[in-house]
Amino acid sequence: MQEYDLVLDCTDNPTSRYLISDICVLLRKPLVSASALRTDGQLIILNSPPLPQGDAAGGPCYRCVFPKPPPAESVVTCGDGGILGPVVGVMGVLQAVEAIKLITGGRLTATSDSTVSIKPPESASMLIYAANSSSPFRTLKLRSRRTGCFACSAEASLTLEGMQSGSFDYVAFCGVSSPLELLRKQDRLSAQEYANIRENKRPHLLVDVREKVQYDICSLEDSINVPFPRIPTAYKNGETPAWLPQDLSPSAPIYVLCRRGNDSQVVARSLLDAGLAARREIKDVEGGLNAWKKQVDHDWPEY
Repeated sequence: MQEYDLVLDCTDNPTSRYLISDICVLLRKPLVSASALRTDGQLIILNSPPLPQGDAAGGPCYRCVFPKPPPAESVVTCGDGGILGPVVGVMGVLQAVEAIKLITGGRLTATSDSTVSIKPPESASMLIYAANSSSPFRTLKLRSRRTGCFACSAEASLTLEGMQSGSFDYVAFCGVSSPLELLRKQDRLSAQEYANIRENKRPHLLVDVREKVQYDICSLEDSINVPFPRIPTAYKNGETPAWLPQDLSPSAPIYVLCRRGNDSQVVARSLLDAGLAARREIKDVEGGLNAWKKQVDHDWPEY
């Protein structure tokens, strides 16, 4: 990025967003960051003006706005959560407009030391776009650089040398260095093991926790769809979830399925913690439908 005056972040995961923001802070480059998921989007201009670390007049960085990454199990990519195509277009156009505003109008000029001199905006803000809302645009005012920020404060621990040496592990920082492991081995079964259960016609309930739009693309016969965002992440001990069919046998096993085996673990964990396993077997299908395609049905749709 050293050769460029302005950076636009169009990635879709926290790991890359923290990495790109940190690089922009160290190289003193303004950053226009846009994201989109489902029917919503957000746009932030970061590190503007791109002043040295410790200068309170500089614009906030990504870590100022989001000091801690979201829990790994809550992160949903565009591939998993789905996205409305025009929302990407809206956010991309807004991002391009902000880039042009920074470059033109005398607001952005290159300096002899390869950094960028930029007039500060009136105040840092985050633009929120909600396609389904009657008032789709709203703006949230952001604070200036956060005291004690790891990247841009006077006490910053971020250095170019540390970045180049690889001492900052962004994957580990965001908690996605390994697949989600919330369950014991005995609380999971492979896609092939579940296929055998279906083949033997053993009575059970299969709960598919993907979004309905994904469920409508492809689903296993006799499964029920209970989208993950609508399922409580915790139940009181002994509480029976409202979405369980009333005619389900008290001893019928419950198997939980999603696309990759992450959301299903969260749901299965909550059911186990509620004590439902005392009456029935509860397991998640390890690896989800991705594993089903690899182990059972090679012609299963991939999206």
